[in-house]
Amino acid sequence: MFCKVNKGVTFPLFSKINVKGQNIHPIYDILVKDEKYGGKIRWNFSKFLLDGTGHVFGRFSPFTNPNSKKVRKKIEAELSKL
Repeated sequence: MFCKVNKGVTFPLFSKINVKGQNIHPIYDILVKDEKYGGKIRWNFSKFLLDGTGHVFGRFSPFTNPNSKKVRKKIEAELSKL
């Protein structure tokens, strides 16, 4: 609800999950262990880009706008490989 009311989010959202700690959600447990893009999660708005097979090909800080030029450029580069 917070994201819809305060940030204007219109896409479907998952329920709240733990992104770090003892009760880390399995998806984040996998993401933080990725060899190239893993590492500590500062906040749940960290952005990971995954290809059609589930491999991580990018990561951006929680403060990076998902519509930013650098995010779009990374996605477009990945799509050009198809």
